[in-house]
Amino acid sequence: MGKIAINIVTGSLQQEETIVGIDLGTTNSLIAIVRNDTHQPIALKETDGLALVPSIVHFDEYGNTTVGNPAKELLIAQPERTIYSVKRLMGKSYKDVSGDTGFFAYNVIDDGTDALVKVQVGDKFYSPIELSSYILKELKKRAEHILKTGITKAVITVPAYFNDAQRQATRDAGRLAGLDVLRIINEPTAASLAYGIGTKSNEEKTIAVYDLGGGTFDISILTISNGIFEVLATNGDTYLGGDDMDNLIVRFWQEDTGEGNTDLGIGSSPDKTLMQQLRLTAEEAKKHLTNNDVFDGAINGIPVRITRRQFDDLVQPLVNRTIDACRNALKDAGLKPEQISEVVMVGGSTRVPLVKDSVRNFFGRPLHDELNPDEVVALGAAVQADILAGNNTEMLLLDVTPLSLGIETMGGLMDVLMPRNSKIPSKVGRQYTTHKDGQSCMRISVYQGERDLVQDNRKLAEFNLTGIPGMPAGLPKVEVTFMIDADGILKVSATELRSGVAQSIDVKPQYGLTDEEVEKMLLDSLTHAKDDIKIRALVEAHTEAQQMLDTTEKFLNKYRAMLTEDELATTAERMTILREAMDAKDKDRIQHETEILNDISRPYAERVMDAALKDAMKGKKVI
Repeated sequence: MGKIAINIVTGSLQQEETIVGIDLGTTNSLIAIVRNDTHQPIALKETDGLALVPSIVHFDEYGNTTVGNPAKELLIAQPERTIYSVKRLMGKSYKDVSGDTGFFAYNVIDDGTDALVKVQVGDKFYSPIELSSYILKELKKRAEHILKTGITKAVITVPAYFNDAQRQATRDAGRLAGLDVLRIINEPTAASLAYGIGTKSNEEKTIAVYDLGGGTFDISILTISNGIFEVLATNGDTYLGGDDMDNLIVRFWQEDTGEGNTDLGIGSSPDKTLMQQLRLTAEEAKKHLTNNDVFDGAINGIPVRITRRQFDDLVQPLVNRTIDACRNALKDAGLKPEQISEVVMVGGSTRVPLVKDSVRNFFGRPLHDELNPDEVVALGAAVQADILAGNNTEMLLLDVTPLSLGIETMGGLMDVLMPRNSKIPSKVGRQYTTHKDGQSCMRISVYQGERDLVQDNRKLAEFNLTGIPGMPAGLPKVEVTFMIDADGILKVSATELRSGVAQSIDVKPQYGLTDEEVEKMLLDSLTHAKDDIKIRALVEAHTEAQQMLDTTEKFLNKYRAMLTEDELATTAERMTILREAMDAKDKDRIQHETEILNDISRPYAERVMDAALKDAMKGKKVI
């Protein structure tokens, strides 16, 4: 079955189909849709009534996978085969996570390179992308079972602080799971959409999204203007969440039973099964205290008890850390708490009354906590999916650029100004200069693609910046600016900053580009990556060598009389050898000969310049 064509900017489809919203979380994941009858987002639940799927993958000795709750039950029994918190590894190299390897019970591999990390299970190796794809496959299967229809398209959420590599890894995981990921949106944006914030075209607000999950905390400050979400600041702690609250209760009970008492796991080698029981009972106590003043329970026949006040005292330092992060985020955004219009609560741990009270007091306004905090991100992703399906036309659609955009530089190289997956609307600029004396015109050629040579990419437009005042090479400053508006229109402008000479052109970067073509271009960039790196290095060496030859020749023509016959002969010989190296297309040889020519010309160039300076200074006083 062929793919359905989509417009990558508007997201419009040529045929109606269910598009799902997915919250791919660190601790739990879930999938949601907007119901056709009520037009309200709902999280999809199996007959057990559970919407959450633990983000855990277990591999048996034959490589078969189990995902979700069944895998969670094997965390203690087979920790080396049970993978959790894989989201923390997305788009990361071993160097990025080397300080946190103690957090993982499974084997994270260091291959000594900057390549993306891999996880070893038995004799097999898995990338975080593959591992995430198993979770997405499980969600896809769940949706197809509940809806009794095939699911191929999705909107997936990511933290606001995810970089390009992490966002691309999430997209790739979706593709591996058999999903066409139409949009990657920020979790705080999704949470806002779930509450209907930002769905009106004339809305202007500044909002705070407070997200306290099982293992992580994030605070995001966003502005919404005419349907456009912009992240002003983010802050948080990747190791602060509900799990830490549970651990504090466990410690409280252990200490409450008496110093040195091993019945509740105090000792040098605590029983893993007992520790798991302790953690589960602590989690139960935390939930119970949301609506009650005291919790009474028992572990291995030993009674345990904790009051709401005792619990609040225990977790107050953790809550204070989240408020400090809120304060820092506001400071980074240049705002005060009273300038926040709405506060949205996300994550299961925001159910704790002390958390709600602290956040309410800090921002000084009511909280948006009506929706299930575990589901709110997925519900917002479903709202965005509904818009992409064409069922909600009130909101302005935003997207990311599907392929990199850049211009041609010397040697036919592609200089990327806007990497693929840059959010739009977006604006970037970079300065360039001339490479010939007196150059009055510069050709700006705009390309789209992932390859290092422009000849392998797709040309979008070309224009000339004329009227550059005659200056020596390297002196003019030409700023090239790319700006993509919310409709996906790319405006390219070039301005010579010293004279103010300017020229611009509008481009539609996605025009005529099918999803298959985008896919092919991405695949080609991966297939030819190694060759492209070699070619780019050769072209850059060739360009540098040519500039060295041009500069030397110009110098010799001007100052020949001031050089000895030996210097002229040696220079001419080295220039010939350098040209031969360039003809042979040997990068290392070109670089080597360029350095030699530079080294032999430096002494006499300095001598000539010193003499010229002395002549210029004759009869002049220096103050």
